This record gives sequence, structure tokens and C-alpha cells, in this order.
Amino acid sequence: MSNGKAMGALGAAWLVGLGLTGVPAHAAQAPLTVKTQYGRVRGALEHGVLAFKGIPYAAPPQGALRWAAPQPPRPWRGVRPALRFAPDCMQRPTPGDMAPLRTQPRENCLYVNVWRPARATHKPLAVMVWIYGGGFVDGGTSAAVYDGTAFARDGVVLVSFNYRLGNFGFFAFPALVRRGLPAGNFALMDQIAALRWVRRNIAAFGGNRHNVTIFGESAGGMSVNALLISPLARGLFQKAIVESGGGRALMPIRPLRGGAGSAEAMGVRLARHLGVSGEGMRALEALRALPAERVLDRLNMATQPHDRTYVGGPVIDQRTYFGPAVREYAKGMGARVPVMIGTNSDDLGWVRARSLPALFGKFGRYAGEARAVFDPHGTLTLQQVCAEVGGARDMLEPARAIARILSARGQPVYEYRFAYVATSMRRVWASGAPHASEIPYVFDTVRAHYGARTTGADEAMARAMHRYWVAFAKTGRPDPAGEPAWPRFHARSERLMSFTERGPVAERDPWRKRLDLVRRLAVGDPDL
Repeated sequence: MSNGKAMGALGAAWLVGLGLTGVPAHAAQAPLTVKTQYGRVRGALEHGVLAFKGIPYAAPPQGALRWAAPQPPRPWRGVRPALRFAPDCMQRPTPGDMAPLRTQPRENCLYVNVWRPARATHKPLAVMVWIYGGGFVDGGTSAAVYDGTAFARDGVVLVSFNYRLGNFGFFAFPALVRRGLPAGNFALMDQIAALRWVRRNIAAFGGNRHNVTIFGESAGGMSVNALLISPLARGLFQKAIVESGGGRALMPIRPLRGGAGSAEAMGVRLARHLGVSGEGMRALEALRALPAERVLDRLNMATQPHDRTYVGGPVIDQRTYFGPAVREYAKGMGARVPVMIGTNSDDLGWVRARSLPALFGKFGRYAGEARAVFDPHGTLTLQQVCAEVGGARDMLEPARAIARILSARGQPVYEYRFAYVATSMRRVWASGAPHASEIPYVFDTVRAHYGARTTGADEAMARAMHRYWVAFAKTGRPDPAGEPAWPRFHARSERLMSFTERGPVAERDPWRKRLDLVRRLAVGDPDL
């Protein structure tokens, strides 16, 4: 072996030992060890990008910190390995979830993950912060479809974080409320604490704290709306993306206190269900001493609609949550930042009726028009039409309503509709793209979700959709080079970007009439 080849072999071995393979020889490597405000962490090179997993952003919410505002974690000495996901938050995962977890959930769960390009950069990079969905009772950052590699590959610093769920994330109790202690929305408090961690620490990972985009789906989309509206989150991000986040009263909306239906009263009901009587500090201490499995009870997305002790989700506390997003935006609330918002073509919704005539009768004097719009050929089943009406009422129309309100006050708004169905699912999902099915395309992780069934068409759609999200994060405009132009939303034209099996298509909303109809149904006034 020549001296040059020997030196090359030694250099390659040295790089392998440091975990620096996969970086071009001419590129400067970003550091694997990063100093955060609480201590140093060491990540790893994975799939050509740097990944830092399981970094604490708050103290474990256990014992006296169960049902308390998130507190700073204890600083550590030396270098903390950040090589694997920390536990996702306490939950009972629902079978068939679109984003199955890869950890064993625990109560000690308040951690962030960061992906960044492996190559060092002189200019701070755009930051995207992901907020997962799961009905506020399921979900976590460990799911394979939430991997941030593609974002980092494309020049974005991607952050994900865990937040408390179910009875741990939403709980009020007289001992808290009457003493003026934080109560109700611990999940949203966690989200704000995570965004504050990003603001203070993301520069160390190469990110620009002044160019942060929050994005989330379902409960995560609802959270994005809540963060846009909450003054406590003001200034922590500069752009927002809402994926299937509803906007009207999708879940029970309870006040913090006052009456049998308040969050405080529900907390007392939960305590009694768990075998704890009383409403004072002694009762609260007894609740905090219960095993986490006991507090979790049977709660998940499947049991939530029938659970009589769970508060149901965000609570109106006039600090972190003020009420349904459409109503609050109409009052003038909300940060004036660029917003992308949209839904899927066969999105989530709940409408019940005993028959098709009874269902269309809900539209009053517009019953005939509703029949013509939702079942023009008279070939659909009651279940199919209920799903179409429900999805339009609970997801599609609120997204359009928010786009109308925000655009009317001058905010840049871009609306989308995801209608692409994975090749392998087209016989199963004949009605369109279901709730949450856009996520692997946004993250460009379709192969992680569909495996060997993934086709070239699926991957092409993922690359395209992902590029729009990246462009918006970088510039505030979803305008990647080489893709169809995405028009800014205006109520007079209602043009949106449809992601179809023909690719991305900018068009005037073809479902304007059905959304007009369900708006009348949603607001309870057919003359509006």
C-alpha cells in the first residue's frame, strides 16, 4: 500500500471512529457536541445529518410537579448522550394509529429532539418545530414518520418535543384553582416551554431563533391555532402551519371554573373515580401520589368519546386557551404572521343521523341543495354521506373560515387540500385521503410508513409536498423552484393548492358550495 493510500485509510478510520462519515471531504463538519443552557449534549451522524435526541427541556412532571407548570430541568455536568428518543408521554396507544410509537411511554417525558445538516453553516438556518397530534390523548415524537432527516437534508433545523397528554395534560382541581396556581392546560404550557427552549438554545444547533415555523396536525394543528392566539406564545415563532386543526368546537370546551361542567368540577369527578375524596391540598397530594398507570386509567382515542371523567382537551383559562379558533380570530385575536392551513379530502368529522332524509333535513330549507352537493347520484350510503358532511363541517370549512379571517386582515395565508392517496391504498381509501395521511409526505418519510408498498409516484408526491413546507419555513412563501406556483389565499377567489394524484394543482376551491352549506349548519343560522 502506498503512503497516500495508507494515510487515506487511516483518515477514513479516524472519521468512522468519530462518527463523521457521510460528510463530503471538502465540507466543514458541524460539531457533534453542543452546549445548551442546562449542559452539553452529544448527538450522532445519522443518514447524513446530525441528530440529537432526548434532550430535557423541563423537569420530569412527576410527584409534586404532576399538574404543575413545567419547571427547568436540573443542569448536568459533563456531556449528556443525546443518541436515542426519550420516553413518549404517558398514554395507552390506540391500535392502528397512523404514527405508532417506538418507545415505552412514561410520565418522565418532557424532552426535545433536534435534526440539523451535518455540514457547518455560517448563516443561521430556518427552524421548524413539529407538534404531533393524537387527540391530546395519544402521540409522541418517536414515530418513524416524524423523523426529521429530510428537513435537515434540505437545510432546515427540525425540532420535535413531547408534551403531556390526557389526564396529565388537562386537569383542574379546586386546590389549584382557588390558590391561583396554574391549572387546566398543562399540555399547552409544555408546548410554550418547549418553544422557549428553542428560542434560548437553537442557535447552538445552527438555527435562527428569529425564523421559527411551528407546524402540527390534528391536535397538533389545534395547538398551533392556540399558540397563535395565546399572548404567552407571542414572539416565539414567526410562521405557522395548521394541518387538519379544526377551528370550531371539535371537542368539549369547558371553562376553568364555575358549574358542574367546568374543568374544576371534572377534576373532582376524576378524583372520586380514582378513589380520592376532598378538594383541598391533601386530596391533591393523594392524587399526585397515585401510580401513573392509575391516573392514565383506560383513556385513549378509542375510549375518549365515552369517558365521563376526562375534561376532554383544552380548557378556557384566558391565558393559554381562549376558545374555538374561528371565534377568537374573528374577535381580532392571533399573531399577525404568515400562515399555511389546510385539510385532507376525506378528513375527520362526526355527524350522526338515522337516515339520509334525516341527515339532509339538518340543512333545513337547504336540504335539497345538500343532497345535490353531497350525493348527486344517490349512490352513497348513509355512513359515506355522514363522513363527507362531518369532514366538511369539522375540518374543511373551519380551515377556510380561518383563511378568510386572517387574509382579510392582511396576513399572508396559503390554503391547501391534500387529496393524494398512496398507490397501495387506493382500493381501501376510495373516498379520498383520510385524516393524518399527509404526514409522511410532509416529512418525506413515505417509505418508513408504507415500506415495500411505496411506489415512485408516492415518493414523487412526498418530495414535492415536502419542498413546499421547506420553502415556506425558509421564506414565508411556499414557492419551491420547479413546482407549480401556490397562490396566496383571498376570499374573493378562494384559490388553494390541491395535492392530487396528478401532482400539485393550484385551483379555485371546487368544494365551495358544500363548504357554504356546512357553514350554515355549523353556525346554526341557515341565513348566514
